[in-house]
Amino acid sequence: MQLGASQHSVLCGRKQLRTGKPLSRLREQPQVRTRKVKSQVRRKQNRSTAIHTKATAEAATEARPSGLTPFAAVRSEEEFFGALQKGVDSGKLPKPLYAAFEDFYNNYKQTVLESDAPDASPELVARVMGSIADRTFNQFLDPYTFPSYHTRLLEPYDYYKFGQNYVRTLINFNKSVVGHLERFEKIQEQLDAGDNVVLLANHQTEADPGVWALLLEKKLPRLATEIIYVAGDRVVADPLCKPFSMGRNLFCVHSRKRMDDIPELKSEKMATNRRTLGAMVKELSKGGKLVWIAPSGGRDRPDPESGDWLPHQYDPGAVELMRTMMAKSKKAGHLWPMAMYSWEVMPPPASLEKNLGERRLTGYAGTGISLAEELDVDALLSGIAPDQKQERQQKLTDTAWKATVEEFKSLSEAIHNDDLRANSNVHSQPWRD
Repeated sequence: MQLGASQHSVLCGRKQLRTGKPLSRLREQPQVRTRKVKSQVRRKQNRSTAIHTKATAEAATEARPSGLTPFAAVRSEEEFFGALQKGVDSGKLPKPLYAAFEDFYNNYKQTVLESDAPDASPELVARVMGSIADRTFNQFLDPYTFPSYHTRLLEPYDYYKFGQNYVRTLINFNKSVVGHLERFEKIQEQLDAGDNVVLLANHQTEADPGVWALLLEKKLPRLATEIIYVAGDRVVADPLCKPFSMGRNLFCVHSRKRMDDIPELKSEKMATNRRTLGAMVKELSKGGKLVWIAPSGGRDRPDPESGDWLPHQYDPGAVELMRTMMAKSKKAGHLWPMAMYSWEVMPPPASLEKNLGERRLTGYAGTGISLAEELDVDALLSGIAPDQKQERQQKLTDTAWKATVEEFKSLSEAIHNDDLRANSNVHSQPWRD
């Protein structure tokens, strides 16, 4: 992990996020309220608080797993740092990891204790961080190698719950939303019919899979857990990422952006990608598969001049690859543009970093997911000749990206405007039902 030289505070809703530099400017939202709206918002928030008080309390208990390191039994901050120091003193843990985990721990502690979650406590912080340290250092003892197609590991250790427990503590469910829930329900119908579905989505944080699952798991549990993510190098190689990745279904690939980072490994990376493509074809041929890909090739970053966040441009090659693979699967396929809003809970570094071990910053904030309308590929490309391949790819990609941007903007407005969120006929909070 990289440690920042300085720290600033940036508003994340009403809470503060410690960062190395200002990452965004949140637009002022109109504060027009009525007694009726205030009452509706208050009732909904009280109900949401009651629901997630229980969920987070259960998470605190589950966050103390059985494992191979002393961190598995951690119950307090003193015990956490005591175990960390012993590991370093014994030579079992690399010395730089002490400073890295100290920074991560303190940042996460500030986020949790300053949140309005009713069960936020120093003990919860210690248990969650203990579980993260336990699973991270377990990788030094028994490293896991990801295959081209990785299915989530639930036994003998439940890595899915492990990831959910951590991300849950960062989400302000009162401000979070799902846009166009009926479209998510339509996707479930398509999957049940044996069709394949590909989500063309922007990617914001390492917490995105957890956000997706937490916002959908009550209403659409199979969408929450059966989705397959197209994952890049960092997700399966970074020591802190690996345990979280082990709880998700993944197609493991090397992105173009990092293909030349280590020249001598380029041929091996290309071979891995070929194997992964074969695995994808095999799975899609079975039908009923839901795949999430970030055609931008990585996480969104703020505009360096304005500080504003928007989904990065999509790569036409990535979009065309998914369209082609679904066409070859001989199963009906569907392309859906999707927006993810999550940057406030776990923002990436302001710029792309080649080295693994980036600094982890956290915030307590609202999140959201929203689907644009399904792409009608035939209609979109009907006016472009088949031999104009580049123009066809660009048309499809631009349409998907623009739709994602519009949904992202809509999510941002709903998350940051209480009145709009309370009266929206587009955005909902299905975990309340």
